Amino acid sequence: MSRLNKITMEKIVQKNLDAYNSLDIETFMSCFHHDIKMYNFGIEKPSAQGLEEVRKIYQGLFEQSPKLYSNIIKRIIFENKIIDHESITGRLGNDDPIEMVLIYEVVEEKIIKIAAIKK
Repeated sequence: MSRLNKITMEKIVQKNLDAYNSLDIETFMSCFHHDIKMYNFGIEKPSAQGLEEVRKIYQGLFEQSPKLYSNIIKRIIFENKIIDHESITGRLGNDDPIEMVLIYEVVEEKIIKIAAIKK
């Protein structure tokens, strides 16, 4: 994979994270492939599938979490995957940080799959 592709992949994931932190649902959604699937790591069935389901989940989360913010602890780029270890605060009004690892899979300059590992 060329360096330019890694830069492009990282830019789309970072754009998605920046939109998450800004509670900007339109920019957040623009980063996803129309076939987006979200998984909880180790569970075969997607927790969300398709743009409509993802929008419904995150629109509600953004509305209920005015102080939502994710900070990257560590980022790894491996082939077409970006692996972020994140510390999230403000989720549903909770000020205690939540640690998660998110594995983003990128195709055609869009995020097509996310697997979440929750602590």
